Amino acid sequence: MPTILVTGGLGFIGSHTVVELQQAGYEVIIVDNLSNSSIEVLDRISKITDKKPIFEQIDLREKSEVEDFFQRYTSIEGVIHFAASKAVGESVEKPLLYYENNIASLIYILQELQRKEKSSFIFSSSCTVYGQADELPVSENAPFKQAESPYGNTKQINEEIIRDTCHISANIKAISLRYFNPIGAHSSALIGELPNGVPQNLVPYITQTAIGLRESLSVYGNDYPTPDGTCIRDYIHVVDLAKAHIAALERLLKENNESNYEVFNIGTGKGSSVLEVIKAFEKVTGQALPYKIVGRRAGDVVSAYANTYKANKELLWKAELTLEDALLSAWNWEKKLRGK
Repeated sequence: MPTILVTGGLGFIGSHTVVELQQAGYEVIIVDNLSNSSIEVLDRISKITDKKPIFEQIDLREKSEVEDFFQRYTSIEGVIHFAASKAVGESVEKPLLYYENNIASLIYILQELQRKEKSSFIFSSSCTVYGQADELPVSENAPFKQAESPYGNTKQINEEIIRDTCHISANIKAISLRYFNPIGAHSSALIGELPNGVPQNLVPYITQTAIGLRESLSVYGNDYPTPDGTCIRDYIHVVDLAKAHIAALERLLKENNESNYEVFNIGTGKGSSVLEVIKAFEKVTGQALPYKIVGRRAGDVVSAYANTYKANKELLWKAELTLEDALLSAWNWEKKLRGK
């Protein structure tokens, strides 16, 4: 089976994708700088799959380290690129960090892939490229809007870099997966979302509040033009999302792609408001959740959920797990993490 490099492979989505890759028989090499992940995840992956991936601690912003890595691992046939800073709010506060971390690393990897006879590249993109879309559900044909945050802007810029590179490099085939809001954890409760410090995403904030680490959950704004006034998102189980990466990779390796660069939305096709997620969590876990309404957060769009027809048809992939499945798995992960 081919050898696949997974950058950011000890992170939330990366670790779940490594599990799916190994269970499908691929050889996996993980590169991670551990800035927003833990080395303990490596052993947790091994417990699930009975196989330890190769691991290299590398900062992909260091061009020389990237060059050295690819000189040492010449058998890599595919790359799934997750390594990036990912918090919308933090990107507004630290734009230069986001531009350096998210763009430089991509460029250095693509420069190395240009030197190879052929390679397959999967990019971890985001629905943030659409901004506040004019039509919902959002299809892949929706135009990019001016990004609401530096994080969103890095995803737009990176997609353009990949497209331009594929245009002049016939040896690189690439797919950008524009995913919506990944939540949940592996059914083993051995891996899940593990934010450093105060969570920037809704579900880990919910689970940390429910377990008593946080006093209450902050709901950012209840005056949006939605049925209950809170923002609407398309929440997808991380295991479903991981499987989409395998489907995209196999499309490229089997040369079923229609062009050198393709994009696919990865979501459930259903939008849920913040208050609906809170109520679903309380129902599925039996835990009351204290929350308070606070002001809107910079960079948040009102509503975003996916049109998944293209991924369903061409990748033969479809989200199978529910919002309730995802929330229960996230709660089980939180409890196991805290020894409860």
